[in-house]
Amino acid sequence: MPTDAVQPINVQTLADVLLSQRVITQEQYNEIKVKSASQSVPEEQVISQLNIVPGESIVEAKAKLLGVPFVSLDAASFSPQALSFVPRAVAERFSLIPFFYDEQTKTLSIAMANPVDLDAVEFVRQKTGLAIKSFAALPKEVKRAIDRQYRQELVGEVGKALKETEDFNRTRTIDSAQIAQIIKEAPIAKIVATILEYAVTSRASDVHIEPQEDRIRVRYRIDGILYDKLSLPRNVQEAVISRIKILADMKIDEHRSPQDGRFNFKVENNEVDLRVSVIPSVYGEKIVLRLLRKSGGIPTLEDLGLNGPALKNLETAMLRPHGIIIVCGPTGSGKTTTLYAVLAKLNTTRVNIMTLEDPVEYQIAGINQVQINPGVGLTFATGLRAFLRQDPNIILVGEIRDQETTDLAIQAALTGHLVFSTLHTSDAAGALPRLIDLGAENFLLSSTMNAIVGQRIVRTICPQCKVAYVPPAAIIDEAKKVLGNLFPANATNIQFYKGKGCEQCGDSGYLGRIGIFEVLPVTSKVASLVLERQDSQAIQEEAVSEGMITMMQDGFLKVLAGITTPEEVLRVAQE
Repeated sequence: MPTDAVQPINVQTLADVLLSQRVITQEQYNEIKVKSASQSVPEEQVISQLNIVPGESIVEAKAKLLGVPFVSLDAASFSPQALSFVPRAVAERFSLIPFFYDEQTKTLSIAMANPVDLDAVEFVRQKTGLAIKSFAALPKEVKRAIDRQYRQELVGEVGKALKETEDFNRTRTIDSAQIAQIIKEAPIAKIVATILEYAVTSRASDVHIEPQEDRIRVRYRIDGILYDKLSLPRNVQEAVISRIKILADMKIDEHRSPQDGRFNFKVENNEVDLRVSVIPSVYGEKIVLRLLRKSGGIPTLEDLGLNGPALKNLETAMLRPHGIIIVCGPTGSGKTTTLYAVLAKLNTTRVNIMTLEDPVEYQIAGINQVQINPGVGLTFATGLRAFLRQDPNIILVGEIRDQETTDLAIQAALTGHLVFSTLHTSDAAGALPRLIDLGAENFLLSSTMNAIVGQRIVRTICPQCKVAYVPPAAIIDEAKKVLGNLFPANATNIQFYKGKGCEQCGDSGYLGRIGIFEVLPVTSKVASLVLERQDSQAIQEEAVSEGMITMMQDGFLKVLAGITTPEEVLRVAQE
């Protein structure tokens, strides 16, 4: 046998790639191979007929087979510069969309439904005069991205403004001394205004402007989730950041230390108060803008998602003339909004309500609101001490974070005041041991605490694209385990709901948010556990035995009611 015999070439097929990525099992792989050979049809056709692999996995596997990178367009951010190179007609004709432009290498990245369409790549190369880097993408995502990006005001408007900055930069050289003048000129002001307008109209709670190595990334937090929406070129970084600093009354020549500021912004009838935080990062200063809507009013407790025994227990605790009510949860879980809803309910001409906040987020008529200012010595502790001389009935302290504030809050409750505050603990039962850690005396706590509220926020299903489905047995078992005797007895044909995704909700399936709550009334039995310095688990068990509905249970009750999904509840309430 000759030693130089040609070795067989190991050619990978689509099924081989899917098996190596563990998308299909060995049995499914064998079935695909047999059917493809016996019916003389391509493997892809067999896989589609069997309906065992998601479309995204097939496209990813094909991309790997062809040696082309894969991109998920639903998660990608689009550069206005990139989109400006390819007209919509060309994008639709070849089913492709540009999403990133590298200015240094003059390379345009394009996502294609058919990444081996060399004619399309050559056409775009000749039309733009740029190097082209092609990516594979799901055909439906390419179509959706073309529809969305070419009509989206955010990317389109910013693209126009960027064109103006390019023309502007060609005409003259800019030095740092001129930056203050440049940021007042139309293109930069237009970019910032468009970013803020989109934040207001898309119901965003925060905007993140983040310098990266090759671009500036703009992300929006909508319904609690961050979405990457826009990429800006690095050459406008200084001007955009300085523009926001000037609006927020910050120092534009200070780049080394964090700064805070605020300003108002109005879009049609929607006025928002923007809290601005700037912090130095590796590639420049990162800006986060928190949007606080002035219009729309304070929601009611029912609007927030409180109902049943939880609402009754909280309202009972609120109506007591003195004592402490604490709201617990992580940052961004809606604690302040819940307290404002409580105060709005208690706000009458017969009571003097005073609040001490950091900062004052919403202004409520008839309530005396004070913002802390540590620079002049006005802290939660000093402010609370001064409040006691102002003849208040109800006091709200923004947050209990040290022993002095804890002692003063208890003192205020003991001297006949109703005190509300927030605490960073994961659940209601954890608040009592946490206050003891902060130096509160257990015998004083047991006699002053009225109730503790634990809360989280979940996204609600979009009403426009809401559909019913029969959940897998594992999810029903989980719901039964969590709800126990709260699960509907003798229920058959249990249906859950989800959003398919539509234009209204940005294809997320969710629109708006609602709270899930647990309200722990401090009964005589719970108070005795505090006196004995029992841990949070013992307090939780006692509260549940007395009828408290936990956050997780409240979440699953809202799932059964078709308000949210089990995935959302597990995302925010899982311990």
